[in-house]
Order: sequence, then C-alpha cells, then structure tokens
Amino acid sequence: MANSRWTPESWRTKPIEQSPVYKDAAALADAERQLAGYPPLVFAGEARKLKRALGAAAAGDAFLLQGGDCAESFAEHSADNIRDFFRVFLQMSVVMTFAAASPIVKVGRVAGQFAKPRSANVETVDGVSLPSYRGDIVNDIDFTAGSREPDPRRQLDAYRQSAATLNLLRAFATGGYANLENAHRWMLGFVKDSPQSERYQGVADRITETLDFMRAIGLDPEANPELRATDFYTSHEALLLGYEQALTRLDSTSGDYYATSGHMIWIGDRTRQLGGAHVEYCRGVRNPIGLKCGPSITTDDLMRLIEALDPEREPGRLTLICRFGADKLEAALPPLLRAVKRDGRQLLWVTDPMHGNTIKASTGFKTRPTDRIAAEVRAFFGTCAAEGVYAGGVHLEMTGQNVTECTGGARAISEADLRNRYHTYCDPRLNAEQAIELAFMIAELLKAQRLAQPARPVRAAE
Repeated sequence: MANSRWTPESWRTKPIEQSPVYKDAAALADAERQLAGYPPLVFAGEARKLKRALGAAAAGDAFLLQGGDCAESFAEHSADNIRDFFRVFLQMSVVMTFAAASPIVKVGRVAGQFAKPRSANVETVDGVSLPSYRGDIVNDIDFTAGSREPDPRRQLDAYRQSAATLNLLRAFATGGYANLENAHRWMLGFVKDSPQSERYQGVADRITETLDFMRAIGLDPEANPELRATDFYTSHEALLLGYEQALTRLDSTSGDYYATSGHMIWIGDRTRQLGGAHVEYCRGVRNPIGLKCGPSITTDDLMRLIEALDPEREPGRLTLICRFGADKLEAALPPLLRAVKRDGRQLLWVTDPMHGNTIKASTGFKTRPTDRIAAEVRAFFGTCAAEGVYAGGVHLEMTGQNVTECTGGARAISEADLRNRYHTYCDPRLNAEQAIELAFMIAELLKAQRLAQPARPVRAAE
C-alpha cells in the first residue's frame, strides 16, 4: 500500500468506517467545493515546525502536552471559553516545564475537533431510533429527526468557527498574553480557592524571581520574544475525510501535500484499518500524524501501520497515542514498545489516560474517575522506564470551564455532583482544577524521568 500512488482523493477507493451518510449528494459536493476554495486554516511551514518539535520530544529533549475538548460545539464557542482553555494550558505547561527542565510542545484539541466516532450508527430513546450524534460538523445533538440528519452545510460552519478560534489563539500566543510575567494573572477564579492554589503560586513566584534576575543582568522580556510569546499548535481527529480532502493543499515550497485543517491530525482507534480510507488519506499528507493505539491493536498491526504512515522514518512524523485503560496498560504496552525498539525506530510515545477509563456512574452519567486517569499515567511512565523508552507526552480531554464531569480530584467530585455542571456534548472532560492537579503529578514524573537519564545537552524544541 505504501508504494501505491497517492492523491488527495485516493481514500475514496478504500473501505471506510465511521462515515456519515448524507442524503443530498449535490449539497455535500457543493459544501466540499466551497471549502476547497477557502484559505487554509494553517500553513505548511507551521506543520513542519511542529514536526521538528515532536522529533525533539521523540528524542527525549521535549514533552508533548496535547489536550482540549472531547468535541467542540457551535453553542459553546466564545472568546471567554477559548481564553480560559488557553490559560489552563499555559498553567499546565509552566508547571511541567519547571520540572522537566525542557520545552513543552503545546498542541490543542481545538479549531477542528468537531467530528466524533460512535459505537453505533443509531441511537434509540423510548422506542424511537435516530442516527447517532457524530459531532456538530455532521449533525445536532438534539434528539429529533431533523436535528440528527447529517447536514453538509455544517462543515462550512465548522470551518468558520475554526478560523475564528485560530485567530484568537494566535493573538493570545503572540500578542503578550502568554508573557511569563503574567503567570500570576493566569489563575482562574475557582482555582484560586482550590488546594492547588498554593502550589501554583509557588511556581509563579519562582518564575517572577527568575525574570527579575534575568532583567537585572540585562535580559528583558520585551527584547526576548521567547519570554513573551509561545508556539501553540492545533490538532484533531481526521475523521470526516471529505472535509480533510477539501482543505488539502499543495505546498509550493516543498511540492508536498498538507492537510491545512490543523497542524497535526490523528487516526482514531476505530478507523486505523490497514488498507482503509483513513490510513490511506493520512499516509499521503506531510503533517505530523498521530495514531491511537487501543487494547485490540497487535504488534503486527502496529508495525504495518508504522511502515505505511512513516516509511521514511522521519523524526516527528508519527506519534503513538496509547489509550488502554489503567487496568490494561501494563500488559498491553510492553510488547508494542519492544517491537518498535527492535525495529530501531525512535517514535514519540504518548499516553491518553482518558478513553480507556470511561465508566457509567450510578446516576446514569458517563464519567472518568481521576484516580484511574492518574493511575494510567503513572503506569505509562513506569512501563516506558522499564523498557528503556522515553515517555514523551500526554493527551487529555479537558476544558477551562468549571464543569463536573470527571469524579475525584482536589474537590472530591462525587457521582452525585456530576449533574451540577455536566456540559460535555460527548465524553467527560477534566475541569481546569483537575487538569492542573494532573499537571503537578506529571511534573513529578517528568522530574524523575529527567534525573534517571544520562546527562546530555538539552536541545530547544523549535
């Protein structure tokens, strides 16, 4: 397959999973035609820069923090929500940076994470069966026949929302909001009163002291842009391939095709069929690619997929995102680590501690206990260390909002508390406080990993 001719539309000749059925083929073709004429959301040079940063992480010289909404929604799109999400991301990054003493590569599940795979094509409520909700880019969450009918015009709305989100994120990242001097101001209201407040305040105080020292010796943030700006990238699951194809562009400087819907795209655990449409599309674009690895993947499957997606063994090209569940990781992960190591590949290994730890609460809500999330992260670091592999990143579903969707954490959210602020359109997310609490735990694991490694010069992630 890797040697067969690839084009942006060659995926259409392959079997496809998790694809919505549109009744109006003409309307779908018109939406895709319009998208094909729209400007790219991201640029090839940005994707190449991210690839270099991910290559540094794979080599042990950086760490990937990837996270954001389970599924972005049209209704919750606002400047405040984007700001709060970005602020939590900065907080987490600062906490991890101080512990790891190396760059944190910041990649959001944002500005494109609209489509969701489903376990069934149909949802039945009170004897009524309708198409499953597949994300706002496909249909509406309201349980009515009209709302659940896939509508191709929603792809245009998703594009416009992604463009607006990216515009604001770029302003935050480069316009001064990310200035390290603002570390104290990044505190969210409900985090100030939490048990984590004192720990974060301590990190912020250390940053202030460091900046005061640097200023005293003539290094001022105004003259050093790396202190007042940051690189922030976007990513999403490449699930709706017509949308992806419409936003595929030929880069004039390299002659390569790039998905310009986001800097990084990934293939989900339900759509990673070798010879399937999603692998076919992703193998041909030159973006960094993620591959979700769940309990059902075998070492043979993994090695064939790696060869299909990264035949040139390019640093930073392929990130393996492991989503096993706290009770399965220690048995499932070692054979994969060993197989890749035997092949002489240096890929980026990342833990997704969210998707394998979803349970149904006694109150009927889907939830994720934070103790199980933390247990999978610790098991991932421990297993990687035992196999001599660098634990290179974490992939989280999280929000900057004060939701009650995951149980546990510093405030000990109970199953009874879930109904208070359960806002997700799909799967439960860590709230800001829980995300920062997890960041402190990861920081300790990063510190231990750093101290266990042989001393060597640190390369900056570009």
